[in-house]
Amino acid sequence: MTLIRRTNDLFPTFFDDFLSRDMFNFSGSNATMPAVNIKESESDFQVEVAAPGANKKDFKVEVDNNLLTISYEKEVKNEEKNDEGKFTKREFNYQSFQRSFTLPSTVLGDKIEAKYTDGILALSIPKKEEAKTATSRLIEIS
Repeated sequence: MTLIRRTNDLFPTFFDDFLSRDMFNFSGSNATMPAVNIKESESDFQVEVAAPGANKKDFKVEVDNNLLTISYEKEVKNEEKNDEGKFTKREFNYQSFQRSFTLPSTVLGDKIEAKYTDGILALSIPKKEEAKTATSRLIEIS
């Protein structure tokens, strides 16, 4: 099956181009929000935040009343001085985002673990023992 891009007659091409851009590319200077994957297994939830080029010290992960908040803030300064020590160019760049997720009552919020590897912030949110699904078994009818 081939996917065909249709032109929208209601909007000019400028809007089509604008809306089709990858606005969530975290590595660019206009980054707004990284992609997040959430996977559920029998024993836990896995949350992955794609943030290539980030530094783990710039992340903040908090849990407050079953609200998980993942935030990131980085300030980059670029200064160039001439021979007299005066500024000839000074640029500042800020990158930040914040995502919040309501945790179900079936997880252990105080046991969340996080690590940042190869551009991915990975969180493991373990489930309570009673929330883990029991293995299926065949019940004999008498």
